[in-house]
Amino acid sequence: MTDPQATPGAVAAMAGAARLLSRRAGSEVELSEPEDLGGSGRSVVARARMAQNPFSDRRSVVIKQYAPPGPDDDPITSDPYRYEVASCQLFTALPSDVRPSPVIIAHDPEQRLLVLEDLGRSMTLADKLFGPDREAARICLLGWARGLGRMQAATAGREGDFGALLRRLGEKVRRDPIADQARAALAGLPGLLADAVGVEVPEMAVLEARGGVRLLGGTGFRAFSPSDTCPDNNLVTSRGVRFVDFEWGCFRDVVLDAAYVRVPFPGCAASYALPSPVREQMLDAWRAEVAPVWPELDDTELLESRLTDAHLLWVWWSSWLLLPRVLHRDRPIGRDAGRSPRISTALRHYWQGLAAAAAATDRAATAELAAAVVTALDARFPDAPSELPVFPAFRTADR
Repeated sequence: MTDPQATPGAVAAMAGAARLLSRRAGSEVELSEPEDLGGSGRSVVARARMAQNPFSDRRSVVIKQYAPPGPDDDPITSDPYRYEVASCQLFTALPSDVRPSPVIIAHDPEQRLLVLEDLGRSMTLADKLFGPDREAARICLLGWARGLGRMQAATAGREGDFGALLRRLGEKVRRDPIADQARAALAGLPGLLADAVGVEVPEMAVLEARGGVRLLGGTGFRAFSPSDTCPDNNLVTSRGVRFVDFEWGCFRDVVLDAAYVRVPFPGCAASYALPSPVREQMLDAWRAEVAPVWPELDDTELLESRLTDAHLLWVWWSSWLLLPRVLHRDRPIGRDAGRSPRISTALRHYWQGLAAAAAATDRAATAELAAAVVTALDARFPDAPSELPVFPAFRTADR
């Protein structure tokens, strides 16, 4: 049975998944009631009910199907389908108590299709942050931090396994997908700040920013990263927060993702502020998960220094991406103005937070630069809110 509201893409993905599962089982597997779950411009994500399946007691599955590469796609660009499959295979091999994602049930390279465990009708972390319940939002953020740390601890030392899975799929291992952009930001942001807001970047500040870029190379604290842990890419389930969408997955220094707490959520449309006590609770929760694997990160001074390096990278990277947009028109980061802050206000918050972190970790040039950028943004955008609001769930104390 097909839901009349289902999109053609969801119906086609369901039919392809039924053929794949039937071929694997050696007997007919029927799927029905396709439900479109969104996806992106290059993929369809759907849920389908297992109407007939003599080999499993699963009631439903989630199907993700990628569009074939287009004629204008760069042939040397990494294939997001293969990265999604390799990431899910890596996680499926982990013990269930540390598995951060749905289990992969089957995949078909010809159809560019994956069949995944259905985690149920879960809300996303974004839903909780934009919801009415302050305590529920706090608990989910702590779950996100614990889940991130648990995923990193579980994948430490498995970079070779990930590479082998990719090669088996015919894919090369790529660098961190933001590496080229981060290096471009290091080279280009000084000129952009001078032209856009009249701030000259001291050479010492550039040298300090290189510490963040160095995190993108080989360090002793590498683990898997989805490279996109925005609030809408995390499901809140009965088994805790689960990560989805791994088409940009890579191995990189663990503090780069942990620093999302400090910026917060760089590059995400939902980049509102987090209450200071919640930020510190999140870092404590993350630290408790990674410290058994990397005891050095239990050293507060070392951790703060590395977090500031990551903070630096994200602020330079975000500014390099967002400043050209805000000069054209000061608008929300994302498309939905109700769920995304104004660019100028977000940038001001990023630099203000960096000023405090740099001052606390003896990066005087960065602290001076950050203060100058905040002042320049205030002058350039006098009508913009000067303070970045916290997520809606935290805006009323008695919720």
